[in-house]
Amino acid sequence: MATITEIAPDLYRICTYIPQFNLQFNQFIARGEQPLVFHTGLKSLFPGVREAAASLIDLNRLRFIAFSHFEADECGPLNEWLTVAPQSEPVCSMTAKMVSVDDLALRPARGMTTGDVVETGSHRFRFIQTPHVPHSWEAGLMFEEVNRVLLCSDLFHQGGNPDPMTESDVVVGAKQTYDHYRGTPLDNYMPYTPYTDRTLQTLADLKPRVCATMHGATFVGDGEAALRRLAGVMREILSGD
Repeated sequence: MATITEIAPDLYRICTYIPQFNLQFNQFIARGEQPLVFHTGLKSLFPGVREAAASLIDLNRLRFIAFSHFEADECGPLNEWLTVAPQSEPVCSMTAKMVSVDDLALRPARGMTTGDVVETGSHRFRFIQTPHVPHSWEAGLMFEEVNRVLLCSDLFHQGGNPDPMTESDVVVGAKQTYDHYRGTPLDNYMPYTPYTDRTLQTLADLKPRVCATMHGATFVGDGEAALRRLAGVMREILSGD
């Protein structure tokens, strides 16, 4: 069953916990004149997520279906969303649009580059290109400028089934995830490149007050400090130095 939590004014987290993975899968819905969803969830989760989303917005008015990178839990049921939301369009990086999304989606995507903005009416989402952060060369994140919410995809990934929101240290949970995946087929699932630290510092400069992660609790607090600490942890564990 999907649960719904308001993480900022008219910005909602839809969460489904999957016990066999011991992991939460979260999507985020922004209400407004032109509503937005960030992350689609896995295709198998679509019926429950659609029902939860329909309790928050009229799906006929859903305008933007946005995601970070081309992966099943980011955009697996993209065409199902495009079908139930006839006015919607995919929103992704220009790279994702060119190399994957336009070939597979029912409608062309809006390709975004750093600084591009989509507005829902009450929210203003600025796109930031973040290649290989968290994964994949087409990755990008969105920053909601009104309430300073960073939609941060797999950054701060935490296992288990924590409470929806926390003011505690989410960097500890992220480090546990990296350690847990060592020596498994998921080892190095979070790549580390010469651009990783620079990208994380750029995100920290946004000074988010809320960091909305796909897996685990949404962090409320000093997002700048959390991102700078995360950069240090990733450098220590993932860089291979």
